[in-house]
Amino acid sequence: MNDHAGDPVRLWHRRADGCVLLDGFHALKHAVRFGAEVPVAVTADRRAALALADELAPDVRATLDALLTEVPEAVYGALVARPHPTAVAALAVRPAREANLRALASAPRRAPVVVLDNPRNLGNAGAVIRLAAGFGATGVVTTGTLDPWHPTVVRGGAGLHFATAVERLAVDELPPGPVFALDPEGEDIRGVKLPDDAVLAFGSERSGLSAELRARTDHLLALPMRPQVSSYNLATSVAMTLYHWSADGGAPGAR
Repeated sequence: MNDHAGDPVRLWHRRADGCVLLDGFHALKHAVRFGAEVPVAVTADRRAALALADELAPDVRATLDALLTEVPEAVYGALVARPHPTAVAALAVRPAREANLRALASAPRRAPVVVLDNPRNLGNAGAVIRLAAGFGATGVVTTGTLDPWHPTVVRGGAGLHFATAVERLAVDELPPGPVFALDPEGEDIRGVKLPDDAVLAFGSERSGLSAELRARTDHLLALPMRPQVSSYNLATSVAMTLYHWSADGGAPGAR
């Protein structure tokens, strides 16, 4: 067993309540790549994990080599609720809320903020965060009760919570900027140029935009959709909207 991290199991239990679970190799890879503080990382197969790093993430291979401690498979399985196929797990320190709020409120913004208005599906929220990170969005904000840092959301985001600002806010706390909300009754998005400081709002999977968010909206936009098709998946809607923004001159960029 690699012992450079001391007793990883004791450290894990000591830090678990105050940290974010990184579930799998890709979540750890992305978190490290975007500067997360990782106090402990374990694997049931260190050789296989480092082989993945050689193949898929040579830029962080040395860091993963220093972080990963091999533990018996039974020990690894006891630390995580759903063992990942890559047999890798880690704990990361959640970014300070104050830093995320500063990033969301910064002006001028180089990329939009995505708002999920009262989302319900944890997996969808994670997929949206992954998309937003890929497009270089300034951040993802959720309203309502869903915790965007829930372990299932982090799993769906593949560690890319650390590549963009992710917070839960009330509607009246949303970042500044013109609000463009997606709604079937809105103007066709294909005729609209989305500014870099846009706040792009998406309603919940079941009930759409809340009355509070609708009242805050400056522009209602609609995605092109064949008649008699009810809706798109939330993550698909976000992807189409961010692609429209990027194709019209927006460029992915760091926070």
